Amino acid sequence: MMMEYKGLTEKQVAASRTKNGSNEVTTLERETFFDKLWNNIKDPIIIILIVALGITMILAVLGFASWYEGIGIAIAVVIAILVATWSEHRNETTFQQLLEDASPITVKTFRSGHLIKVMIRDLVVGDKVLVQPGDMVPADGTLLEGQLELNQAPLTGESRPVKKYPLDISKKKKGENTVHAHEEESTLPRSALIVDGKGVIEITAVGDKTMYGKTIKEIVSAEDRLSPLQKKLSVLGKQISTFGYVGAILIAISIMIYHIFIDVGSLSAYAALEAEEIVSHVVLAITLAIIIIVVAVPEGLPMMIAAVLSLNMRKLLKQNVLVRKLLGIETTGSLTVLFTDKTGTITKGSLSVYDFFTGGLKKYTELNQIPKPFLSLLLYAVRFNTSAIIDLSDPKNPTFLGANSTERAILNFLYPSFDRKKDAHKGLKTVDTIPFSSSRKFSAAQVKGKHDLTLVKGAPEMLLPYCNFYLDEKGKKQPLDHMEDIEKEIVNLSKREMRFLVVAFSEEDISADHSLPSSLTLVGLFALRDKIRKKIPLAIELARDAGIKVVMMTGDSKETAKAIAKDVGLLDEGVGKVITSAELSELSDKELKGILPNLQVIARALPTDKSRLIKAAKDLNWVVGMTGDGVNDAPAVKNADVGFAMGSGTEMTKESSDIVILDDNFSSITQAILFGRTLFKSIRKFLVFQLSINVAAIIVAWLGPFFGYELPLTMTQLLWINLIMDTLAGIAIAGEYPSSRTMHEEPIPKDAPIITREMWVAILIQGISMAVLSLAFLKIPWIKELFRGDEEVLLTAFFSFFVFIANFNTFNARTQCMNLFDNLGNNKNFIIIITLIFIIQVIFTYFGGEVLRTVPLHPKEWLYIIGFSFVIIPIDILRKFIWKIKEGKSSRLE
Repeated sequence: MMMEYKGLTEKQVAASRTKNGSNEVTTLERETFFDKLWNNIKDPIIIILIVALGITMILAVLGFASWYEGIGIAIAVVIAILVATWSEHRNETTFQQLLEDASPITVKTFRSGHLIKVMIRDLVVGDKVLVQPGDMVPADGTLLEGQLELNQAPLTGESRPVKKYPLDISKKKKGENTVHAHEEESTLPRSALIVDGKGVIEITAVGDKTMYGKTIKEIVSAEDRLSPLQKKLSVLGKQISTFGYVGAILIAISIMIYHIFIDVGSLSAYAALEAEEIVSHVVLAITLAIIIIVVAVPEGLPMMIAAVLSLNMRKLLKQNVLVRKLLGIETTGSLTVLFTDKTGTITKGSLSVYDFFTGGLKKYTELNQIPKPFLSLLLYAVRFNTSAIIDLSDPKNPTFLGANSTERAILNFLYPSFDRKKDAHKGLKTVDTIPFSSSRKFSAAQVKGKHDLTLVKGAPEMLLPYCNFYLDEKGKKQPLDHMEDIEKEIVNLSKREMRFLVVAFSEEDISADHSLPSSLTLVGLFALRDKIRKKIPLAIELARDAGIKVVMMTGDSKETAKAIAKDVGLLDEGVGKVITSAELSELSDKELKGILPNLQVIARALPTDKSRLIKAAKDLNWVVGMTGDGVNDAPAVKNADVGFAMGSGTEMTKESSDIVILDDNFSSITQAILFGRTLFKSIRKFLVFQLSINVAAIIVAWLGPFFGYELPLTMTQLLWINLIMDTLAGIAIAGEYPSSRTMHEEPIPKDAPIITREMWVAILIQGISMAVLSLAFLKIPWIKELFRGDEEVLLTAFFSFFVFIANFNTFNARTQCMNLFDNLGNNKNFIIIITLIFIIQVIFTYFGGEVLRTVPLHPKEWLYIIGFSFVIIPIDILRKFIWKIKEGKSSRLE
């Protein structure tokens, strides 16, 4: 019985809160929507566009440019900024909503002589809190009464339960048994989980003063880092800017050369022109240079990244992966090493029945495999010999109150049949029991009714010597004459660190001295272990095929860790190293880096090992992933290149992470890696597509005057091309679905340029080919004749030709396979968007008028345009064919 406590009065609560603070823990500072907006505005690419927009608007005010020429730039800037900001803010909000849905935790505390429920944040120092199995310790405290079994894994990483006792209850009545515990055996840290027992805790520290609260300071001070993509895009932005500036200057010069030496004939003759005409030429050159800068800078890239992230995040959420930070998922594509916890990630995180053996050594791994006659007796033998209260009111979430970890595992294995057989043993009555104790190593229950038996379960070494019979699969009693085979099986399984529980019964009654019956009938043996999750071996194999080094970290012994690593296919015999935390601490940093390439398992691991491993891996220039769930894991999760928090983990660890694995499953991590790689490939595909157009547009604008066309494409047309190709085509490529081939490639090195040699070849060949075809379209006489021999019709056709050829080129850019339809069926939006671009262009041609410099075309002329623009597809297929022969390997862009 628990003592009654008066607890604090409201006045004492207020005084304690004033003196010691509340139980709210300071959370990480969160960016508002406008903070994110401002950060996106400061992006170098966006700044270039804003400057270009400003100059364009000034020219419009001075009358040297039309007002609509700046609209395209403005729309591009707004779309790029708002989409990126909205997507990031929405995902942060989604994460917060998930946390808030799980956060309204109440605790039972004594106040003013009553036991009441209060919110966890309302606790104060001095409160006396009642805790039971399943409760989380709400603040640091001392156990006043009761005995508890505590899971401190969220803080220490140690999965084995820890027993807690009152510190010194000698103030009780003289002569009553007392427990004298060491101070550390009576203190309870915030966020630990009550596994078993019932007790009263006096709160000694709240909020930021708890161990939980202090750890958050380390998180705040943990280093911020740029993702590999951020670094690469920063370099690329500078390169593209340089390309754009050089191209703009060359075009401005070419325009002036055209007017001076071709149009007028000489510098002296040009100088004799009226000042107003010369100024108009200069303004034209400057304006065109600005437009070229706009065309050269892929302002659709930030929007495209936001779009591909947003699309993939929704897909990932369905697969139990919540991306908290937009670039976190991208970084997974470059992962080279993943340090993963065993408990809860590779294994289920709790003791489970691995196998059940009958006395005849028939093995069953699933409940539904056990024959019904035998199952009925097994249920009877277990259900009436347990101290747990079985609550099946919610069949999907059964509870077994008072069960220890071993009993809970067995009951979870059998519970569906408890529900189906709930009336099978009606009328049975327990008349005597022998409770389990560590000295006896068994428990027993004598039952009267349909069966008059004494049910026994316990350790094999205690019960097997008394077993003279066993039950066969039909539930019939048979002589037990193969004990050596049973003991041999136990020895073999013990090497894999299995625990065993024997279930038996006897016709004898419980004796007065509570000794074992002289003869037992063996029902079966439960082999228990922290069970490996389904599909984990396949997921680990997939990660390793992807070139990712997987290192398992566990609090288990070296032998257990080694056995589990073998079971999941993680350990390479003769090559892979297994070390303990103690052995790790003895290594110098240089020695650690030396063994890291072959390190596969760390046993008896401590959370403090994680930060050291991250530093060593980063020193080797690896991209590091780290999983974590406990408070002590939070700094390491934050410092990793990509931090994975478990859905069942602490709020602090989730706050520190880039990605939350909602189902705690390693398989979900491999899905995140697959989508991360796909994202990076989509960005590369977009760059090939976009920069090819930029190269073509700059060449055409530069050489156009020398081919007799001052503006082959007007400024408004260039802006229109830039707008639809940056936005619509970007979204089309963003929807690319992950290909299984991606997980059979090596990680993309974090120091590798975002544009590879093959990409540059593709960009230049596609860009130059489009430029050559464009200039040929303008200059070949017979082509002009196909368009009525009319200059105005030809320029209208050329505008549509350039849009069409760029649109056809999206098929080239989206895959490096010879088959342009490869994986296309999984990106349904691609065909829709590409078709939409064709339709919009046709409509704009008929209604563009003076703004877009267009006139209506005949149906036959549209067929000519389609035929000429389609030529870019066989040209690029030939490039791919030659490249594959030359390189002798498949492309990384596939």
